[in-house]
Amino acid sequence: MKRTLFLLLTITTLNAFSQLSKRVIHNNPANYRQLTAVHAGAGQMKFTGLIGAQTLATNFLYLHAGEIPDKAGIGQHFHHTIEEMYVILDGEAEFTVNGRTSKIKGPAVVPCKMGDAHGIYNSSGKTLRWLNFAVSTNKGVGDNFDLGDTRVGAKLEPIPQFVSGQLKKELLRPNNTAYVGNGILYRRILKPDVFSSSWNHVDHVVIPKGSTANRQLEGVDEVYYVVKGSGSFGLGSEAAPITADDALYGSIGEGVTFSNNGNDDLELLVIGIAPSKQKDPNRLKALTKPKAMALQMDFVVAKENAEAFEKMYTSIYVPAMTVQKGYIESKLLRLFPEEVEKAIEGEATNYNYQIQISFDTEENRRKWVASEQHKIAWPAATSLAKSYKWRGYDVMGDDNQLLK
Repeated sequence: MKRTLFLLLTITTLNAFSQLSKRVIHNNPANYRQLTAVHAGAGQMKFTGLIGAQTLATNFLYLHAGEIPDKAGIGQHFHHTIEEMYVILDGEAEFTVNGRTSKIKGPAVVPCKMGDAHGIYNSSGKTLRWLNFAVSTNKGVGDNFDLGDTRVGAKLEPIPQFVSGQLKKELLRPNNTAYVGNGILYRRILKPDVFSSSWNHVDHVVIPKGSTANRQLEGVDEVYYVVKGSGSFGLGSEAAPITADDALYGSIGEGVTFSNNGNDDLELLVIGIAPSKQKDPNRLKALTKPKAMALQMDFVVAKENAEAFEKMYTSIYVPAMTVQKGYIESKLLRLFPEEVEKAIEGEATNYNYQIQISFDTEENRRKWVASEQHKIAWPAATSLAKSYKWRGYDVMGDDNQLLK
């Protein structure tokens, strides 16, 4: 009996490990394929995709990796619906943005903002390791317009006339609240105002030997690239090993950990992507059929959990719904204080919170319930409540001009 129980626990642990380890993709040069004249650029380069558009719920489009040999590059081109960020992990490259070119020494990042022409060329005499992150305005959809300009022999300016950032340890600061742990060093290289898309941030993080960084993903998905070192990536009670040149990700609402059990610093490059939604105005009019659906969920939340419940709604529940097909809006309602309820002769109830959500159709709401994001958001809500119930409605009238 004990042996059977031990085997069952071992199998369960291995299955959990296997699921988490699937998030970790190693950047293996053996998987690279050869490309010629990328965006009408010079020479050939090697390339592979690490993380794609359907991996995360937000508008993350891709993480590409590869090698750019000497006298090769990516020609100058435009994107009008996506934003990229070129990264060189070593060496020095000529970066061009809007026809202005400067040499930048790696490890460094250069955002290619929406509508800005950009390219890269290697004149360093050595092969460069290259990454490219991208976020789109429409999930899974990209575009490009090539200018036929290799940038070979471009005039170089000593001071870059475009945004860039370098991964320098001396610029990092300890005691941050974003990556909590002993001795964790951190810097936000790029903030949301740099980007036009839902790209939220670019972070540089260093975890010293023997330390663990705890990170709560509030309102963002994140993609991580291990620049140096080794350790483990944790999610709940699960953990998976990571090493240099691994790419991995965390989803909205998750609490992730990075532990350094190696002999050197564990260094991460992190990008964050926020949810995005668009609502088109619609004229108010009488309805002959339901305009949408609404669900009202009542909760009994103890006083000591009230603050955490309200924070959960803004940091986990709303971001998780925002990326769902057909999502329209939601509200968090807190019951009036007892004396106010008595003054207005409110109905007696034990429920003190209500979350109202609205989708365009009940079918899409049920898809939300079946989604991976709901598996994170719903337990986050119910774990803070003593009890709960819900009711569904057809929306037959409202004065919200943005409600579809």
